[in-house]
Amino acid sequence: MIGLIQRVSRASVHVHEQKTGSIGRGILLLLGIEKEDNHEHVVKMARKVAKIRIFEDENGKMNNSLQDIKGELLVVSQFTLAADTQKGNRPGFSNAAANSLSESLYNDFIQHYQNEYGVCQQGKFGANMQVALCNDGPATFYIKL
Repeated sequence: MIGLIQRVSRASVHVHEQKTGSIGRGILLLLGIEKEDNHEHVVKMARKVAKIRIFEDENGKMNNSLQDIKGELLVVSQFTLAADTQKGNRPGFSNAAANSLSESLYNDFIQHYQNEYGVCQQGKFGANMQVALCNDGPATFYIKL
C-alpha cells in the first residue's frame, strides 16, 4: 500500500464538475493499492496518516499530527502510485491490485479511518477526478507499507 500525503491548507476533488469532497487544513491522501495489500495494511496506513507528525507546533517544529490539530482528511484513490517506471518510458502496472481488490481496500480504508479517527472526505473510486489543493509548506511525504 502506498500513500502520498500532502499537508494542505485546503483541498477538493470533483467528478464531472460535481464536488465529491473538500477539506480545510489537513491532509490530502493519494492512496495506491498493490496486489499484495490486505486489511492489515489498511489499519497501518490509517494509523500512520492520523498520527504522522507533519504539522508545526508553536516553535515551528513538525511535532503535531492530524489528530493533534483536529485537521481534516481527503482520500483519493490513485492506482498510478503502483506504477513501475524502471524500464522504458511507459509505466507498467503489474504491481497494482485488481480493480475489485483495490475498491474493496479503498472502501475498507475509509470505513476504518472513520471508525477509529474521524470523518474523512473522499473522491470517487475509479473515476476521472480533478483534484485541487494548496500544499502547505510545501510538505509532501511518500509512505510505503
